Amino acid sequence: MHTFLKDESATVAIGAKIAASLNGGELIYLQGDLGAGKTTFVRGLLNALGHTGNVKSPTYTLVEPYEIAGKNVYHFDLYRVNDPEELEAMGIRDYCDGSSICLFEWPEQGKDVLPAADLIISLAHANPGRELAVESGSPVGELILKQVFPTS
Repeated sequence: MHTFLKDESATVAIGAKIAASLNGGELIYLQGDLGAGKTTFVRGLLNALGHTGNVKSPTYTLVEPYEIAGKNVYHFDLYRVNDPEELEAMGIRDYCDGSSICLFEWPEQGKDVLPAADLIISLAHANPGRELAVESGSPVGELILKQVFPTS
């Protein structure tokens, strides 16, 4: 599924739309160059789930945890990961426990260690907006796509 996002508010809105279809346990990969809108998408998703505070990229902390309405949500930024084994050392599998929502920016940095994604979201610069591509990586992802983009 491909669509054009005309501005930041459209990126936030698509994050909110996807949030409405999450039940817990989903793994979402976020791909795109620096400044493509990955964290903006996450902000829309987290706000729609009920988070009211700031949303920042966990570039230096690696993971930013949120507890929202009884759900654990983990926002990872793997940009600075040099070796995927670093994720094993931090206990990545404990975060991806089947009930927590895990959002991974720069998932390619964790290849061969990260569990498979339910959704793969790619954002690209398309001045003045962004180009969004969403694909499923699992049956759960297929259900989400059907809910969010019923005519696709």
